[in-house]
Amino acid sequence: MTDLSRRTILATGLAATAMPALAAPAFTAGAPKPYGATPSPRQLAWHRRERYAFVHFSINTFTNREWGYGDESPALFNPTDFAPDQIVAAAKAGGMRGIILTAKHHDGFCLWPTQLTEHCIRNSPYKNGKGDIVREMEQATRRAGLSFGLYLSPWDRNHPEYGRPAYIDYYRKQVVELCTRYGELFEFWFDGANGGDGYYGGARETRKIDAPKYYNWPSIIALVHQHQPMACTFDPLGADIRWVGNEDGVAGDPCWPTMPDHPYVQSEGNSGVRGGVLWWPAETDVSIRPGWFYHPDEDGAVKTPERLIRLHDESIGRGTNLNLNLPPDRRGRIPDHDVAVLKSFGAALEASFARDLAQGAVASASATRGAAFAPAKVLDGDRDSYWSTPDGITTPTLTLDLPPGRRFDLIRLREFLPLGVRVTRFAVEAEVGGRWQRLAEKSCIGAQRIIRLPRPIDARRLRLVILDAPACPAIREVALFHSVAPVAVAAPRVADATALSPRGWKVVTASAPGAEALLDGNGDTIWSQPAPAATPASVTLDLGRAQTVAGFSLTPWRHPDTASAPPRGYHAETSLDGTHWTDAGEGEFQNIAYALATQRIPFAAPRELRFLRLSFPATAVPAAKLAIADVGAFSG
Repeated sequence: MTDLSRRTILATGLAATAMPALAAPAFTAGAPKPYGATPSPRQLAWHRRERYAFVHFSINTFTNREWGYGDESPALFNPTDFAPDQIVAAAKAGGMRGIILTAKHHDGFCLWPTQLTEHCIRNSPYKNGKGDIVREMEQATRRAGLSFGLYLSPWDRNHPEYGRPAYIDYYRKQVVELCTRYGELFEFWFDGANGGDGYYGGARETRKIDAPKYYNWPSIIALVHQHQPMACTFDPLGADIRWVGNEDGVAGDPCWPTMPDHPYVQSEGNSGVRGGVLWWPAETDVSIRPGWFYHPDEDGAVKTPERLIRLHDESIGRGTNLNLNLPPDRRGRIPDHDVAVLKSFGAALEASFARDLAQGAVASASATRGAAFAPAKVLDGDRDSYWSTPDGITTPTLTLDLPPGRRFDLIRLREFLPLGVRVTRFAVEAEVGGRWQRLAEKSCIGAQRIIRLPRPIDARRLRLVILDAPACPAIREVALFHSVAPVAVAAPRVADATALSPRGWKVVTASAPGAEALLDGNGDTIWSQPAPAATPASVTLDLGRAQTVAGFSLTPWRHPDTASAPPRGYHAETSLDGTHWTDAGEGEFQNIAYALATQRIPFAAPRELRFLRLSFPATAVPAAKLAIADVGAFSG
């Protein structure tokens, strides 16, 4: 199977105008004309959500996989204590404003009792086949006052007709079921991973498709909007929102909400394109854990509250929305440590942005369009008002005279989006101790731009200087805050009994020096070498003694680096004496280049071994170097 990103974009020729008519925003008399691409009403509503949670929960939770093959028995799905209110409460504690549930992942198992397939929750032990996880999650989400959305994988490794016309009819019926049974949806998520090896009703073969032609995305997007006119679709060309180009939670700086009207290019997706003809804003997706589904051996790898704060700055602070994945465990609950992290993160965000320290300031500007667009509009908290200037004045300055004692280290700027992205480049300056100093110089304000200073300052005045703009500005907000650090969370208790300790292991041979880094359990240290060409990269490990091993794990380097990539696939061999070797299998790592999640590769059956040899013939994507963070093994 080719190494497809789960976000590989499904390019189509659907134009941005191919959407149902929705109410246009009202403009104040004398307002500037819109510049360039502008958002639809549903995109405006989406921008205002800012952050929400992904919930990956399905067969993979019980098989310890990221991508199921499609041959899993529905009998495996049996959460012992499914608690949708606990899941939603954890998300809400983290400041999330919505939930997107994986109703069906690539394995094809459906979390709602559909009659379209037998590969669904009806045939699971959960509630004796009478359960409906989608319904329970939807109701819990609405009880908490949050918005609800759904993920429906286009790829289905279980369905016998996948890759043929009959599957498209099946998939469209699934779309309609989900869009008509579970109330109003704020987002409908199409994954980009499509085609490859799978069970396919017992065929056990590889099926490849031409995704744009096969799915006819314009018709499917229109089908969603027919039933859910306010649901933003993700992410083919013509959808409402785009992928940010990685699964690390980091948007480009800047990250323009506009894009060209052509098939998605990853580098463009991360940064957007200034002046692009489509309003196609980025969603920044990332998991609180390394993987998207729950894995017991990742209990010690949950992101810290401090890291989540940085992710907030690197996503929401750059004008994108944050989609933070929270995977329930096999009970059907968010683990306690993850909950503690979310509470710390959410409380810190709430405290940091609780009081706008710019309130009470006196606003003035080098130019203004009139009373309806006065400088004070940036302080009134009204999302429909803004400061602007006459059409010919595109590089003005806005100044705030601040009340005394206003110490701040966060600056939040927002443009009035119905008029488009008007500011290309800007600077923020402050008068401290009688002297003006430039605090930051950036490109793109858009939905919002958050600037975090190295330390709080006590400024007498603050000014926004527009350095470059093709049209007069429309600045909706200038706000100031004092950040509150998150409360420290104790290290988690890791209780995965199947993970074998690498203590006492050693590297016997390796195709490049530094392979000891594979055994240190530190994801920041890596084994790296030039990308394999004629000869595979390889490493041989001595586990210290003969023992029963059920498989091995490999963790890629999770640092985004265009110069290096993880391996595409593997060849595994085992030995008891280091001389006589037995083949243990070969295959490809699924989605490793983009998800950068730990890969768990089971052997056909547990085997006795002392030595493990792994060979890597190629990198997952073209790169100068191959890089791996850790290798492990597991029993049972």
